[in-house]
Amino acid sequence: MRALHSLRQLARNQRGAVLIETAIVAPVLILMSLGAFQVSEIVARQTELQEAAAQAASIAMAATPDTAAKRTVLKNVIVAQTGLDESQVTITEKFRCGTASTYVDSASSCVGVKVANFVLIQLDDTYNPIWSEFGVGGTLFFNVDRYVMVKQT
Repeated sequence: MRALHSLRQLARNQRGAVLIETAIVAPVLILMSLGAFQVSEIVARQTELQEAAAQAASIAMAATPDTAAKRTVLKNVIVAQTGLDESQVTITEKFRCGTASTYVDSASSCVGVKVANFVLIQLDDTYNPIWSEFGVGGTLFFNVDRYVMVKQT
């Protein structure tokens, strides 16, 4: 009888319930917060690369990078703005013949048609989210390509 009374009293006792509930819920909330922070880092980096490509396109339209030296200056501006390594930024000339939808590497490929001169701005980056250290997912690769028409002849 006494054991039954103690059991009823224990069932009605609410002390410590909050501590147990917090111990169960807190790790889940911490993991969700960490995940949200990592996702915001990923989105921020992608946005930063897109913005850098847009600014590089503006520069290319304002001052046509028609020589290797001018393309190098444009590349250095992007490297300084984004913090990327020089190997992660590529600026190349591309051409489009007439109404073709594909790009070629040389204007001499276009015979008897208008030639559109483009600059291809390529930005590449990687990001290792913290969850990849625990075997969930892996390295994320960013690639931003921007074609900018700078001249048409």
